[in-house]
Amino acid sequence: MVVEPMGIPVLILKEGTKRTVGREALRTNIMAVRAISETLRTTYGPKGMDKMLVDALGDVTITNDGATILDKMEVQHPAAKMLVQIAKGQDEEVGDGTKTAVIFAGELLRHAEELLDKNIHPTVIVSGYRKALDEALEYLYEIAEPIDINDEETLKKIAKTSLTSKAVHDAREYFAELAVKAVKQIVEKRGDKYYIDLDNVQIIKKYGGSLVDSMLVYGVVLDKEVVHPGMPRKVENAKIALIDAPLEIEKPEIDAEIRITDPSQLKAFLEQEEEILKKMVEKIASTGANVVICQKGIDEVAQHFLAKKGILAVRRVKRSDMEKLERATGGRIVSNIDDLRPEDLGEAKLVEERKVGEDKMVFIEGCKNPKAVSIVIRGGLERLVDEAERSLRDALAAVADAIKDGKIVAGGGAVETELAKHLRKFAKTVGGKEQLAIEAFAKALEGLVMALSENAGLDPVEIIMKLRAAHETPEGKWTGVNVFTGDLANMMELGVIEPVSIKANALKAGTEAATIILRIDDIIAASKVEKPEETGKSGEEREEE
Repeated sequence: MVVEPMGIPVLILKEGTKRTVGREALRTNIMAVRAISETLRTTYGPKGMDKMLVDALGDVTITNDGATILDKMEVQHPAAKMLVQIAKGQDEEVGDGTKTAVIFAGELLRHAEELLDKNIHPTVIVSGYRKALDEALEYLYEIAEPIDINDEETLKKIAKTSLTSKAVHDAREYFAELAVKAVKQIVEKRGDKYYIDLDNVQIIKKYGGSLVDSMLVYGVVLDKEVVHPGMPRKVENAKIALIDAPLEIEKPEIDAEIRITDPSQLKAFLEQEEEILKKMVEKIASTGANVVICQKGIDEVAQHFLAKKGILAVRRVKRSDMEKLERATGGRIVSNIDDLRPEDLGEAKLVEERKVGEDKMVFIEGCKNPKAVSIVIRGGLERLVDEAERSLRDALAAVADAIKDGKIVAGGGAVETELAKHLRKFAKTVGGKEQLAIEAFAKALEGLVMALSENAGLDPVEIIMKLRAAHETPEGKWTGVNVFTGDLANMMELGVIEPVSIKANALKAGTEAATIILRIDDIIAASKVEKPEETGKSGEEREEE
């Protein structure tokens, strides 16, 4: 950047810095965001298409999950990166609705561009969008309908709605049931609110079989096998010791040297090691434990003694799995074997090693307090198993959100059309230039319905006109488009239902992204650092070029 007071050039920024100002900066950012939005647009809705993403190493991912697509795309443009962060935030907060947030942000910016061409200042547009968002959210919660946690049918419909656009479409009924059962099992009531930690649902992927071979285990599944062939493969009425200490002789931290001059001394030394391990096993057995789950290693000698006692043992179990076991079995993780007491043991009706696909796994079932559950996902294709996991996580999040919110809205474009209708009425009460921004916000909401219709091969303009007419009638509140038949229908009756928080968060995230972009009027980009070793040229040669 060069400033010339009195004809003298003054350099303020570093050499090589690029600066884009005003309308040009705004247009560049809007184009970048809209490019990302258009990429996701074709994946929206039950008839959305999938994307194949190939990374630098040649690994292939086939998905239509918004968060995954944006994560694997490795976006470079700084404005587009913001959209990726917004989508990640949406995914972490409510677990679904990432595509809605991104497409909505793109629609808001598309309509903002039209307003900018009419010489309306970005600040006025931002102000109008914020007013529209506040009004939309207030109305959204007003029209949302309550749901009961014990209404399993409605919860299943919510899970099915989330799964309809995914690759597991054919098995969505089964997966919806798994999701509802899993969430209902881990829900906790704190005061008058429900609390759900989805980390307590362990998802294990095993290639082989079909999607309907997937199973829900009321307990924990360890992707490990029993350590010794002499140990039992099945233990009923298990008493489980959870140990976070190695069952082996630990090497001293300082270097030590033992001088042995006689073979009998060596024998005594090895016997002493054996005796220490034997005492460890004796201590565990004395508490009544018949299953040992160890986070660290188990020495071969210790394995032998455990097998002689008829104790089933598993080693090198992940810390997260240990914590799930602690919750499910009611046991306590012990860091020192000498501290192990009978009351520290967890309980389960069955601990069994089973073969799943090519691998052996240990199933811990029938826990006395299964506040942690496991889902083993099967599928005939590795890519399908990965996509099934992503789909199931979305379904789990949707069910959890519905229980936490206690309120639901209809999908299929019904809620967007209803909000757009309300905002058009609201815009007239605001007046001025902000009215145009609020009307643009309403159009952006309808842009989501248009994307839904386009992907189903329907005429979006015709669908919008029909929906607007239907929503003018008192009973038309939940009228949306049935993308499978092309007709309008009551989405609540059809079972196309979403938790209110997914819609609310998507609108908030999309509006935040759009308003951040609209407020940028200057892009100052530093020159990229070049690495000589990569180009194989010296600095002088590059300057000559």
